[in-house]
Amino acid sequence: MASARHLEGTRSTDLGLFSPAQNNEVPVQQQVVMTDEKSTMDVDKEALSITPDGEEPNDDEKRSLRHVAENLPISAWLVAIVELSERFTYYGMSGLFQNYVLRPLDGSQGRGALGMGHQGATGLTTFFQFWCYVTPIIGAIVADQYLGKYKTIVLFCGVYLVGLLILVCTSIPTALEHGAGLGGFIVAILIIGLGTGGIKSNVAPLIADQYKRKKMAISTTKKGERVVIDPALTIQRIYMIFYGCINIGSLSLLATPYMELYIGFWSGYLLCLCMFAVGTMVLLLGRKFYVVRPPQGSIITDAFKALWIMVKSRNMDAPKPSWQLAQRGEHGTVVPWDDHFIDELKRALVACRVFAFYPIYWVVYGQFSSNFVTQAGQMNGHGIPNDLMQNFDPISIIVFIPLLETIVYPAMRRLKIPFRPITRISLGFVVASLAMMYAAIVQHLIYVSGPCYEHPGCDASMVDGSATGNNIHIAIQTPAYMFIGISEIFASVSGLEYAYTKAPPSMKSFVQSMYLLTNAFGSALAEALTPAAFDPAIMWMFVGLAGASFLAGIIFWFVFHHLNAQEDDMNALDAEDWMPEAPRDERRASKQ
Repeated sequence: MASARHLEGTRSTDLGLFSPAQNNEVPVQQQVVMTDEKSTMDVDKEALSITPDGEEPNDDEKRSLRHVAENLPISAWLVAIVELSERFTYYGMSGLFQNYVLRPLDGSQGRGALGMGHQGATGLTTFFQFWCYVTPIIGAIVADQYLGKYKTIVLFCGVYLVGLLILVCTSIPTALEHGAGLGGFIVAILIIGLGTGGIKSNVAPLIADQYKRKKMAISTTKKGERVVIDPALTIQRIYMIFYGCINIGSLSLLATPYMELYIGFWSGYLLCLCMFAVGTMVLLLGRKFYVVRPPQGSIITDAFKALWIMVKSRNMDAPKPSWQLAQRGEHGTVVPWDDHFIDELKRALVACRVFAFYPIYWVVYGQFSSNFVTQAGQMNGHGIPNDLMQNFDPISIIVFIPLLETIVYPAMRRLKIPFRPITRISLGFVVASLAMMYAAIVQHLIYVSGPCYEHPGCDASMVDGSATGNNIHIAIQTPAYMFIGISEIFASVSGLEYAYTKAPPSMKSFVQSMYLLTNAFGSALAEALTPAAFDPAIMWMFVGLAGASFLAGIIFWFVFHHLNAQEDDMNALDAEDWMPEAPRDERRASKQ
């Protein structure tokens, strides 16, 4: 049996952000680590006591002492690298889709392939986003019921590679000239969407699974200050770094637009294929370092069945076997779960109801890879590809995440200023509305500039057989991308964190897939707005989205701000019931 020693370590009082030191020294009950392909398990039955100078804080200490986060274990960094390579591929590839679909192959509007126009391009790219966020449900079912997170990620990496190969082969000039472009593109985005969805629902909870501490503990810094190690803050840090890696990967858009411009779309897609192959190799070679949990049984299908019983009965406790027995006796419905499972499901619903506002945010977010790209093409590029501007979104995230994590958030904690997830999410909605308002202003400036005014790309803008933009510099668009990026740090990162911390241990992938599903609903709303994606109506679409996002953020805060006061209580897991690495049937048997 493979040793689990690599998952242990001594507690460090150096609480630096970017040290990959492992702080998994806190013993937890029945930690089960699966490290080989035969799914054998090594059980660590240490007590729940904390290491010296690490006792659990009392209520006064929780209020008076500064709360800090721990370092990330090495296995979490490996998961982050895998996600970096996947996002490098996703953004480097999908960032080219708008031009690939919009412009014709003859180059009359710049380099293109399918020539389906603005609405056709926005429709297909929006469908791709929708599909990528529906498929996480499939990945969650496969992981929770059959394979576990790690093996599911490996499986869908293989699916992803097949889709990328089809995309590369059908985008080479010969294939495009023979009419293979559109069919190949549709098949490719369907397969790639399935692959990325299967990965997305599992990689976010997998990285947080690598951190084992579940209770607060007292520690002393090198300067002698007594502090509280707060697992919730560490999870917040994990997802900040995770999101930072996502956006480092998305800087592939610094390279692929130039490859598109000077070589062809196929070269950018080929780069993405090669990078994803490297990430898959890292995933496979690092398999012994991961904390991996076995499949939990029919969690998701049972959850939907239980939800249906709740809806029919209009009672949250109706799916409980005890309720069925008490209310209906021997005529009650026979269910394959216990009462504890329904209690966990009710807890998961607390997280899911917070996500109800997110589709509005995702409509706004989706503009940066669709209509913002088209908007950039309506301006004078001065040699800058219009789809290169998307990089200001991840650049802003990469700049602001370290500033927030190392300066702003610690300063707020020292001053005892709470900045809870509900507040951060609400702020993210408001900042996103600023992005849309700024985009509307830029669109207005385009329409008042010559030579084409409200009809960019007209014959008056033709230079050497190609249409150029109106006389306004493309760089003016930069703040719109930066506002989107800053909004992601508050809304998107906090959503990932909320999906993990509020989900019960047996339902991490399920709740994560529900969170991702809100992005699909956002894409569906964006698809409904596609008829408005034409000049000059699109300016008013931006104005409408700005108002919707701002109002959603304000209403969200008024509806859910009371949950900020319950944050610590909701994050505290029941230690007696928490046996996260054992399958649900084994946990149930252990209680009998």
